[in-house]
Amino acid sequence: MNAMDGSLPGLELTMEPQPVTAACRVADPGLAPIHCGVSPPLEPCTVVIFGASGDLTARKLIPALFNLYRTGGLPHPFRIVGCARTAMTRDQFRARLEARLALDESPSLRSAWNEFVTLLHYQPVDYGDLPSFARFAETLKQLDRKCKTGGNRIYYLAIPPILYETVVRHLGEAGLAREASADGGWSRLVVEKPFGRDLISAVALDRCLREGFEEHQIYRIDHYLAKETVQNVLIFRFANSIFEPLWNRRYIKSVTITAAETLGVENRAGYYDEAGVLRDMFQNHMMQLLALTTMEAPPRFETEWVRDEKAKVFKALRPFPVDRIYDHLVSGQYGPGIVDDQPLPGYREERGVQPDSLTPTFASMRVFIDNWRWQGVPFFLTSGKRLAEKLSEISIQFREIPHSIFRNVFGEEIRENRLTLGIHPEEKISLTFQTKYPGALLRLRPVTMDFRYRQEYAGPMLDAYEKVLVDTIRGDQMLFLRQDAVELSWAFLSPILTKCETCGSRAQMLFPYEAGSWGPPEARALQEA
Repeated sequence: MNAMDGSLPGLELTMEPQPVTAACRVADPGLAPIHCGVSPPLEPCTVVIFGASGDLTARKLIPALFNLYRTGGLPHPFRIVGCARTAMTRDQFRARLEARLALDESPSLRSAWNEFVTLLHYQPVDYGDLPSFARFAETLKQLDRKCKTGGNRIYYLAIPPILYETVVRHLGEAGLAREASADGGWSRLVVEKPFGRDLISAVALDRCLREGFEEHQIYRIDHYLAKETVQNVLIFRFANSIFEPLWNRRYIKSVTITAAETLGVENRAGYYDEAGVLRDMFQNHMMQLLALTTMEAPPRFETEWVRDEKAKVFKALRPFPVDRIYDHLVSGQYGPGIVDDQPLPGYREERGVQPDSLTPTFASMRVFIDNWRWQGVPFFLTSGKRLAEKLSEISIQFREIPHSIFRNVFGEEIRENRLTLGIHPEEKISLTFQTKYPGALLRLRPVTMDFRYRQEYAGPMLDAYEKVLVDTIRGDQMLFLRQDAVELSWAFLSPILTKCETCGSRAQMLFPYEAGSWGPPEARALQEA
């Protein structure tokens, strides 16, 4: 087939048998463990990746799909079609992806890859050309019929957000968004963050997406939600009876949610200098962690019930006091520093960043939730780049004991109990409490009781992208953002962003911090206030 007969070059439709290895016979490894209901088999489908020549595809999506293939986590039959504006043959596409994987280190990996590449196809598509999409639609139909994937398709937008509108509109106009068509099957659209840059643009983006797709077809990814320990927050809270009675303003003094990164902007300077830390991390990751920590128990563990409770948290957020914004918000920008004896550039020295940029790379804010459970409890949300450690955790600080009978004995303050839900790098739950120090004297010592998430488990673990891909194939939207939650979080953050970006003292309130530190000292003062 070629352009002369109405098709596009690059996508061969010859049938290649999919090798069935021992791994491929595993029904659902790690996805339906002991004590869980066995999930129904995954339906055959085709994953279409727009932006297949880009970094996200090579660094995250293909490795995730490859690992799922190796552990038998993909349906059969299954196909992957890469799309991009880059002119490339199928073999060139395969070789390009292979070059990013460390296959030579393991003969078994090499063997599995040689099987996996039979699922890979490539199709050059001009994103701005509707006839290109129309021809592509016809080619996909032929692939469906030959490979027996049932017309089920996932369109993954691994492209810059500026292209969302064009690609989604052409998908709709080419008939690729329709479900229950002549070929049958379902169509699902996966959208990466950012979901707009403020409330107005988020609403406009949704309007564009909804021109071709219904809400049940749209999967807004936040890969943080797919991390095992993030999902475990709900299990920890609602499958145990010992902590939920204490999970309220009466017993909890404060909550700190941290997402710290050691990396700088890397190759994302073009995007990041326009976005900053509040748009990049707070609108999605930080707000979602806050919702999981504070939401009420849903009547049932079902997608819409869970999403309803998360939306209620966003509705209960106290409007941020923008007239006193810097009493509740500390922002910073990293400067030069030395980590492991290696000099690191400051943010303004990074390639692609404006030399006078006022974009924050660090933020710590204090927020409140105005409802019965959390009234008066401060929540500290902190995220930044080029910090001392890569660390994601939720820290619950309990109140001090109401009356110390040991005051006259110890003559010292007794530390409050602390519960830490570690997300990265240590996936753990730890509880700090007081015990007696061994010996004749009566002395206190704080001890920590730890649970490591991977202990006593040797089975396969899904990384975040593997989990979201499986859930998309399965049609489970629980870990994906619903549009009302997107708009509610933007409604909370947009006034903060407007004030920060128009404030006359913006430069003075952007505190510098050394690369490799824990951020500006003013952030610590915010939590101690």
